[in-house]
Amino acid sequence: MRIAIFGGSFNPPGRHHRAVVEVLAREFDQVRVIPCGPRPDKAVTGLLPPVYRAALADLAFGGMPRVMVDLFDLEQDTFTRSWDLQQRYAALGEVWHVVGTDLVAGGARGKSPIQTSWANGEELWKTARFAVLQRPGHEVNADDLPPQSRLIPLDVPGSSTLIRERLGRGDSIEDLVTPRVQDYIERYGLYRVPIPGTWARTSLIGAPFLLQADEANPKACSWVAQVGQGVPEQDARLVAVLGGDGAMLRCIREHWRSRLPFFGINAGHLGFLMNAPEQVLGGPFPPADVILRQLPMLFLEFEDASGAVRTTYGFNDAWLERSTSQSAWLEVCVNGVRRIPKLVSDGALVATAAGSTAYARSMGASPLLADTPAWLLVGSNVMEPSHWRSALLSTDSTVEIRNLSPQNRPVEAFVDGHSMGEVVALRARISRAAAVEMAFCASHDMADKIAAIQFQAAEPLG
Repeated sequence: MRIAIFGGSFNPPGRHHRAVVEVLAREFDQVRVIPCGPRPDKAVTGLLPPVYRAALADLAFGGMPRVMVDLFDLEQDTFTRSWDLQQRYAALGEVWHVVGTDLVAGGARGKSPIQTSWANGEELWKTARFAVLQRPGHEVNADDLPPQSRLIPLDVPGSSTLIRERLGRGDSIEDLVTPRVQDYIERYGLYRVPIPGTWARTSLIGAPFLLQADEANPKACSWVAQVGQGVPEQDARLVAVLGGDGAMLRCIREHWRSRLPFFGINAGHLGFLMNAPEQVLGGPFPPADVILRQLPMLFLEFEDASGAVRTTYGFNDAWLERSTSQSAWLEVCVNGVRRIPKLVSDGALVATAAGSTAYARSMGASPLLADTPAWLLVGSNVMEPSHWRSALLSTDSTVEIRNLSPQNRPVEAFVDGHSMGEVVALRARISRAAAVEMAFCASHDMADKIAAIQFQAAEPLG
């Protein structure tokens, strides 16, 4: 398989980037689009928090045939050099690095930027394969080309700099970006304000939606006729979920990379992630007045007994729990500091603010509003230390929970209720690249729903 590696800042991704990817997808078996992390030579990569850049990349390139968007640089807040990308993808097939003619100029004299400024540039020049994009007016001397290269003529105008300049002036970018990218930029004021927003008020009325109804829930199935059948995912502007919080979590796990807002109608019990049916049913669907909230996900690493590490994402929570009749013995570290040398309990859990109303609440933690800039670490049936139950964490914290006795007291890991099998350690932090847009009716009051579970039935004053 021939794999084209197309890296860049894509800050933001424009129609010109998409056109390049379309050309590459015709020439190669697979195109890997890699939004780069922070670069010391390109300060513009730090203009926008990585979670927004990740969403923009998925919106611009997601769903394209033969194209995959890899977010590891944004997730790890790093910049992976071409030499390391070569090693990373070599086992998958024949790797081709996509470059412009400016990077090969002077190659015959050993003076090209690849040879002089790239890590292991000389060896890459001699051994790697390069797809050289040639735009009109940018001629290249055949002698300057790397030994293993191919020229790909390209007539695609546009630049991210021009898009940012227009946004800074308040001008239209409709001709420079795709509609979904434009909508997302406008929702959160990207590139126009110093600190992007995390919520936006908008209308979804008439928006095509992907319908996901919980087939095991009769009430949810009975509502399908009222809301309509929906459209395929590639044509949708949101995901409509009929069911309870469990159905919403399953849909998020399956569809979050589509970067569509999720709008739920509660056919379950508490339904913290859902809208009340009386707010939605009986009127136009989707509703006109909604609030979109961008809620973070967890980035999770699980280590097994062999030392192998698996990574995944979670929206609500992740936890370790004892898998035998014996209590678990766990070591808890926060930001590299051992905070609890030995936690004797049934297990331990980390939860986002959005997930704090679920398993974390049943363990005794106080629930948070879904958009609270914090997350939770909670113990389950804690025996030692006797005084500890839970901790509130800042969004830049990293947690490691390690089994002190994996042979005698094994633990099983779960993410949003989904088993990950037996592990020896869990590492967690708020993701830099993964987030979910949740849509709520403008009349939806998260604080009122949380208050209802913390207090007895309200009584009117007077």
